[in-house]
Amino acid sequence: MIAWWRRLQRQRAEARRFREIPPEERRIVVYSEGRGYWTHFEPVVTALVRDHGERVLYVTSDEADPVYRSPPPGVQAFWIGDGSVRTLFFAGLQCRMLLMTLPDLHSYQLKRSPHGVYYVYLHHSMVSTHMIYRAAAFDHFDAVLCTGPHHVEEIRTREQQQGLPDKQLVEHGYGRLDGILAQEARGPVVRSETESPQVLVAPTWGDNALLERHGVDAVRPLLEAGLRVVLRPHPRTCQRAAAVIDAIVDEVGAQEGFTLDMDTDGRDSLLGSDLMISDWSGAALEFALGLERPVLFVDVPRKVNNPDYEALGIEPLEARIREQVGRVVAPDDLAALGERCREVLAEPQRWRQCVVEARHQWVFHPGDSGRVAAEWLCRSLQR
Repeated sequence: MIAWWRRLQRQRAEARRFREIPPEERRIVVYSEGRGYWTHFEPVVTALVRDHGERVLYVTSDEADPVYRSPPPGVQAFWIGDGSVRTLFFAGLQCRMLLMTLPDLHSYQLKRSPHGVYYVYLHHSMVSTHMIYRAAAFDHFDAVLCTGPHHVEEIRTREQQQGLPDKQLVEHGYGRLDGILAQEARGPVVRSETESPQVLVAPTWGDNALLERHGVDAVRPLLEAGLRVVLRPHPRTCQRAAAVIDAIVDEVGAQEGFTLDMDTDGRDSLLGSDLMISDWSGAALEFALGLERPVLFVDVPRKVNNPDYEALGIEPLEARIREQVGRVVAPDDLAALGERCREVLAEPQRWRQCVVEARHQWVFHPGDSGRVAAEWLCRSLQR
């Protein structure tokens, strides 16, 4: 109880410290849910500070957020937790512009401020806006930084169907993808003749997700096929279905070639893998479009948080793009998963060409999204 009270007092003090900043200096505020989201904000914030001389106020719910512990140049950071202090902070916020990755603004605890704040949504996934997200997830934002043309089409269609005012839709791109493109030379992983290919198993979370439904059956066939396997469970799977992960580790954890990756960013395992196995996870699009390597999609039931998504009349990107960047595997074919991997890995050039074409079709400004967003944000501040 004492520790809780002390944390609450510290969060209140951080909120007061934010309010002590002169209003004219509260131009751009970034709200982060936690340490894993900086990878999405970093290209935009870096361009704002470096190219435009902006000062960015970074507000986080995570006390262990590295940006809070050691802010980069041009950034001033604050920690407000994820409870009552955060709710009150949002309700009374006074700034010119708030940039955030958290959807469902004004639908639950976090409300729009009455003080004329301009709310901008930054996508932390390339997936579509209308199936995995709730129906009204983006309705209360003033602007959305869109990763590709599918976001523009989906949001405009919903506005027309629901009679909503037009938002500013910015042809932005995707910062995390840009980071992957910058880190890794395109092409297959270079391995010795004796080293087996590495397969990354990185599904989404939920009752119908790959690990929750099939557990070790999604991993064992890969090891039996002589492949090296990195299992990167979604953090929410670890929270909600820890017994599933424990059972997998108990059965195959000691086998040669198996690695459990609990890093929430998971960049190293992403870069070092030849192939990904996923389901409806947005990480599959990052892997394919960033590294030009294929994905096997296990066809578990769709992840649906908006039961009325079909009313939009647009097939979600995460369904449309599957055959462009990989193959779909039926759940009852998991025993042959290792064989399917070998088949796909035998055609790296073919898949590289397919993925490059898909990236050109579905992503705005590959490699340049930070600059594009920063320029738009600064122009908007001058209006």
